[in-house]
Amino acid sequence: MNYEQAKELLEKYGQTQLLKYYDELNDSQKESLLKQISEIDFGLLNYIKDGDSHSEKGVITPLDDAVSIEDIEKNKERYTAIGVDAIKNGKVAALLLAGGMGTRLGSDQPKGMYNIGESGDLFIFEVLIHNLLDVVHQTGVWVPLYIMTSERNNDDTVNFFKEKNYFGYDPDYVEFFVQEMAPAATFDGKIYLEAKDRVSTSPNGNGGWFISFVKAGLCEKAKAQGVEYINIFAVDNVCQRIADPCFVGAMIDGGYCSASKVVSKKNPEEKVGVLCLEDGRPSIVEYYELTEDMRYETKDDGELAYKYGVILNYLFTIEALEKNLKNNLSVHVVKKKIPYLDENGNTVKPETENGYKFETLVLDMIHMMDNCLAYEVIREKEFAPIKNKTGVDSVETAKELLKLNGVKL
Repeated sequence: MNYEQAKELLEKYGQTQLLKYYDELNDSQKESLLKQISEIDFGLLNYIKDGDSHSEKGVITPLDDAVSIEDIEKNKERYTAIGVDAIKNGKVAALLLAGGMGTRLGSDQPKGMYNIGESGDLFIFEVLIHNLLDVVHQTGVWVPLYIMTSERNNDDTVNFFKEKNYFGYDPDYVEFFVQEMAPAATFDGKIYLEAKDRVSTSPNGNGGWFISFVKAGLCEKAKAQGVEYINIFAVDNVCQRIADPCFVGAMIDGGYCSASKVVSKKNPEEKVGVLCLEDGRPSIVEYYELTEDMRYETKDDGELAYKYGVILNYLFTIEALEKNLKNNLSVHVVKKKIPYLDENGNTVKPETENGYKFETLVLDMIHMMDNCLAYEVIREKEFAPIKNKTGVDSVETAKELLKLNGVKL
């Protein structure tokens, strides 16, 4: 895209402010800015008319498609055999959502580079790779691993893995790709500049992983290699089991197109998203979307009707994902504090929310599926999220759970 084309495009959408400092830029900066403009999805701005409201939920009912810890234990041998067979035949891949930074942990590096070791170095990425290596040792084959980074942390992440020799994983089975970005805009829909040569953007939410995966050419590559199932997992849960043969086998055995690892809620008021049904289709309902009656509702056996909290560890068939790709994911318009250039070209870091970012969420992908198996895991063994440095869901609590599971820190 050249300057005239960019100007014409921006005039069409009323966004010519993005070229305000163009004449001050050097050739390299000009080229970069024009490329950024060419990649903007201006259609996202249409969502601003709804503000930061979310679409209304349909009729919510409890989920019936679930295998409890007890069910899994009874069928463990069969499920595991099915899963191991699928992995040995190259049908299973893992995909790590690793675009985040360690800001809330006091780090300016990628979150996965955070060191949780005590007697020596032990990084979040390292723990996750070790968890996946357990499956490699169990099955005797390498599981393809895709790592989604962000523009902000890609180079650091890739270099870190190279520097650490992929923590013992075969690099031939690891692919990195960068998440698609979405623009950040004022409340009246004007896209911000964060620098004279840079449009203000942010990653398009964890639901953007599949479109980013496709655009990177990795979906076609995976299919060509025989991959049929992808296990999506987040960077911050250090105890999770990845490409778990028993999990894979349970989904295949039941003929499901998606599955989610879940934990039983500690109590009715625990603030976690719950896997249930919405208008008869699988759905993840946030804590605040459940009425008090629903939160406390019980089944005949006394168990909570809405008991299964999600831990962002999902299994999808590529076939189902591709079938639903034509259906647009819900776009969540979220108020944020967005650094920007003022009229004088100075950077401003606002103390209050000053605009919108646009996000898609993986939980919306679940609602696009025909079915979803809730696969219950033991919380203490598979759920150790690191959201904060101290307190609840923190480095401290995750370390304790790692020790409980025999991991040397």
